[in-house]
Amino acid sequence: MLTISSISQQDAQYTQYMYNMNVLNPAYAGSKVGTLSASLLGRTQWVGIPGAPQTAVLSVHSPITDRMGLGVSILADKIGPINEQFLYADYSYTIPVGYYDNLAFGIKGGISLVNAKLSNLDLNEYGDVNFLSNINNLQPNIGFGVFYYSDIYYVGLSMPNLLSTTYLEKGDGFESTINKRNHVFLTGGYVFDLSYDWKFKPSIMSKVAMGAPLSLDLSANFLFDDTFEVGTSYRWGDSVSLLLNAKVTDNIRVGYSYDFTTSELNKFNSGSHELIVLFDLMTSYEIISPRFF
Repeated sequence: MLTISSISQQDAQYTQYMYNMNVLNPAYAGSKVGTLSASLLGRTQWVGIPGAPQTAVLSVHSPITDRMGLGVSILADKIGPINEQFLYADYSYTIPVGYYDNLAFGIKGGISLVNAKLSNLDLNEYGDVNFLSNINNLQPNIGFGVFYYSDIYYVGLSMPNLLSTTYLEKGDGFESTINKRNHVFLTGGYVFDLSYDWKFKPSIMSKVAMGAPLSLDLSANFLFDDTFEVGTSYRWGDSVSLLLNAKVTDNIRVGYSYDFTTSELNKFNSGSHELIVLFDLMTSYEIISPRFF
């Protein structure tokens, strides 16, 4: 008898995670003092492979008091025959622990809608009961996060989906389940002043999911005159990335990343593209530091 084991992606992954953190960590909501922040991200992964992941995210967050923040995120993710839509609200509470340092706690709550058109798949062997019907499932979910930060560094730990959800479970002699695994994210970053104009911004993101290998992103960006940013990123065992980011106006920044696949999968795709637009609107007359993360 022969068996084949394969590992696949469930949650969307991001190369520009440092600018999209309230999707992963609700404690990030409201961390920009006196500012309403919004981001719009689109990602096309593994171009050239039919059914490869495609992701779109809209997120908005803002402080509502000196210590509390609110956020909303909408996410659409497509992998093969599976379409997922998420709507989440975030709440954070921040405790000052120093003149510059803050410790924030956050909770996330919302719903996810999963639609899987299994009956549209082109099968090698027809008649399998697991593929006779489609999946339409609406599920609630909650998450939590902790975020320790100042204006030049941050460390975050979060689990955006705390509930382990089963979308499909069949019996009658057939063992078949589709489970949504819990994902734990650890993020961190620092901003070093190299000169009056140049800053160095290393960052890291680690993702852990039960039954899957550890995912590790190491990034290194250089920021010139708080205006233009260029850098590179390495996703362990998967890809090398180029990152670009530029300030278009005082309120808008645009970022782009390209991932070159380093695994055997590079024979079948031309890479991954990710575009993000960041918008910051001052809601008070406090002095606002540049958006480093």
